[in-house]
Amino acid sequence: MTDDTHDPRGLIAQSFQIPDITLQDCRTIFLDWAVSLPHDDMAPSAAVLAERHGADHPDHPMITVLNEAQIPIHRKRRRRK
Repeated sequence: MTDDTHDPRGLIAQSFQIPDITLQDCRTIFLDWAVSLPHDDMAPSAAVLAERHGADHPDHPMITVLNEAQIPIHRKRRRRK
């Protein structure tokens, strides 16, 4: 555990230390990270972490995952008959 409110277990930071990590590995780590957050809205934390790590690791697959996490999800509305 760390004092970092955006990455309390250090999972995202650790992902940048894993050699040859894949996009799928990063998505798995991200999911574990997301469920461990002390709050419900992960997008602001994902933005902070993408900015924090992006300069040193611009092509890392975790940056891709963190950027995807900031995109709002719009649900299709069903038509009522």
